[in-house]
Amino acid sequence: MEVVAIVLIALVVLLALVVIGIYNRLVGLRQSVNQGVADIDAQLRQRHDLIPNLVETVKGYAGHEKETLDAVISARNQAANGPISSGDEQGLRVALDRLLALGEAYPDLKASANFQELQRELTHVEDKLAAARRALNAAVSRYNTGRESFPAVLFAGPLGFQEADFHRLDDSEKGVVDAVPKVGF
Repeated sequence: MEVVAIVLIALVVLLALVVIGIYNRLVGLRQSVNQGVADIDAQLRQRHDLIPNLVETVKGYAGHEKETLDAVISARNQAANGPISSGDEQGLRVALDRLLALGEAYPDLKASANFQELQRELTHVEDKLAAARRALNAAVSRYNTGRESFPAVLFAGPLGFQEADFHRLDDSEKGVVDAVPKVGF
């Protein structure tokens, strides 16, 4: 009888250790996903912060392009102040492309060191944003795999670990958002 009690206690302790290990691993994986989301948010904010400087630089050379400048500021404000929406970011991307295209129409603007530097910074931010999206998707894949692996699949749901979504682009963004912006000199 005593041996049976010891075996049962050992099995309960072993099961508890397994559940604790699974829980801690899933917490770490979920935090990686949360970090990926925060990294994308930080890159979007950096992009949004660059835009007013770019608009001011263009104003100095092409001030009469008011419609383009207003469209960029409006798209930037909508994307920066609302929830992260692929539609808002797509509108901002289109407005930015129009703004950068002004460099072709205004040779003095195109030659401006400030404009060139802002274009380089924007390209760098876009590269980091694409990398952050890839990192998020990798973290989501690791988390979902860990969550769905045996024996974690037995405990993940009851412990509150829900499936994470990949960062998906809607149809209007595919081939646009993660593309490196066209920078002409």
